[in-house]
Amino acid sequence: MANKEVDHNTHSGIAALSICESLLLALNDANILPEREIMGILEDAASAHENEGGSYTEIESHKAVAALIKSIISSGNSVRRK
Repeated sequence: MANKEVDHNTHSGIAALSICESLLLALNDANILPEREIMGILEDAASAHENEGGSYTEIESHKAVAALIKSIISSGNSVRRK
């Protein structure tokens, strides 16, 4: 049962990330948010996770999330470069 819950959480996280990336792209494409604002949103999200506390497991999870967001920032996945 625990594996199904982990799989569900993992799949939910991947789905949420994909939806958020698509929304950021759409906002940029529609000239609603410029690239610098989108990058700021991503940087704020990474920073929020870097500064979270909790148990060792929770802190490690937050660090992993921050690293993933920073990877998105550095690879340019969420914003199409012009």
